[in-house]
Formats: sequence, C-alpha cells, structure tokens
Amino acid sequence: MPLSPETIGFLLQNKIQNDRDWFAEHHAEFQRCVLSPLAELVEALTPVMRQIDPLLVCEPKVGKCISRIYRDTRFSRDKSIFRDNMWCVFVRIKKIYRGSPGFFFDFSSDGFSYGYGYYQADHKSLSRIRTLVLCDDPHWRRADRAFSRQKKFTLEGDLYKRTRFSEATERQRFWTDRKNLCWVHHSEQMNMLFSETLADQLAADFLQLAPISQFLTYAEETKETE
Repeated sequence: MPLSPETIGFLLQNKIQNDRDWFAEHHAEFQRCVLSPLAELVEALTPVMRQIDPLLVCEPKVGKCISRIYRDTRFSRDKSIFRDNMWCVFVRIKKIYRGSPGFFFDFSSDGFSYGYGYYQADHKSLSRIRTLVLCDDPHWRRADRAFSRQKKFTLEGDLYKRTRFSEATERQRFWTDRKNLCWVHHSEQMNMLFSETLADQLAADFLQLAPISQFLTYAEETKETE
C-alpha cells in the first residue's frame, strides 16, 4: 500500500484536532494509512540500504527507522502535540555511532525531500572530513566525482562568511567551508509521493549517493585519529 492523499489528510486533521483522545480513537486509521505504508517503504528500501552500508538500521518500526508522530515540545514555544509530517531514516546504531550521517525521506502536505547527510555534524567529524578533503584522499575524490556527475541532489549546509582554507582549490572549499553537510532533493510532485514506484525511485537515487556515504563513513571511522 503506497502513501496516499488519505495519508496527508490524516496528518493534517490530526494536527488540527491536537487532541490525544481524538488520536487514540483514530489510531487504527493512523496505522492503516500512515504507519503501514511507511513500514512497507522501509522494507522495500532495505536491500539497497544494506548494499550501501550493511550496518545501517533497517527496522520498519517507530523509533527505529520511522519517526514518532508526537512532537518534542520541551524546547519549543509551539506546544502542539502532533507533527504534520513524518519521515524514515537509515542510520547506524545510535548508541554506538553517535551523530553519524544517514539517509532520510521526509514528507508532508507541502511535498517531500530525501537525501543523505548529517542532522548536525560534530566538530570532530567536520575536522576529519576537511583533513581528508584537503589531502586529496581517494575516498573524497570518489565522493566528489559522484556528486559532480549527478543532477538530483544539492549540497546544503550554511557556509562560513570567510574561507578558512585560502590555499585549497575551489572544489575543496565547496566541501570544507560548510558548517554542516547534507545532500538533499526537494520535490512538490505529489503524484510521485503517491506512486507505486516511489521506493524504486528512492533506491535508485540513494545509490547515486553511495560513494558519498562511503566517504563520510570512512571519515567517521577514522576521526579519532585526527
């Protein structure tokens, strides 16, 4: 069962109701039109994700690969109980690989986005990545070639106002002058979101990012030597 307009309709209605009792009364609907399609999507993507990185968590469960619908309001002025978007992620075990980059797919009534990168890269990760870029490491060269050849994803992440590496090449600075790294594709094509071929499209596009994943994974695995 693919995602559908009913999926979006439920998320919007639940957000408007903003009521735990209403959600409890409609939990079967939530399971049918939101969680079940997301679980099927995770299962469909699992072979490709394991091909890219065998250590990625690929469990089609809430709190594993699938997001919770409840918002974390501890540090937010907005105390709405529920979110109107959902997502699935593929990352390594968080207790062992803290802060590791991962693959993601996020959707709402506004459209959807997917890609690979850090939610918030730590200092050690960025330092190691920059070192590998500046020394022209082969892992980075493969990642940069893969990014340059594809047309789907853009590299996002705030840039420093001034470069810290004036002697680096322009291509190296494209990577090193960022405060964060995330390769993202945004789309408002709801027909694709609701398509039976969504998983196939995501799988094919995620494979384009495999060399980037291999580079960042290598950086993470060696960052303690920095």
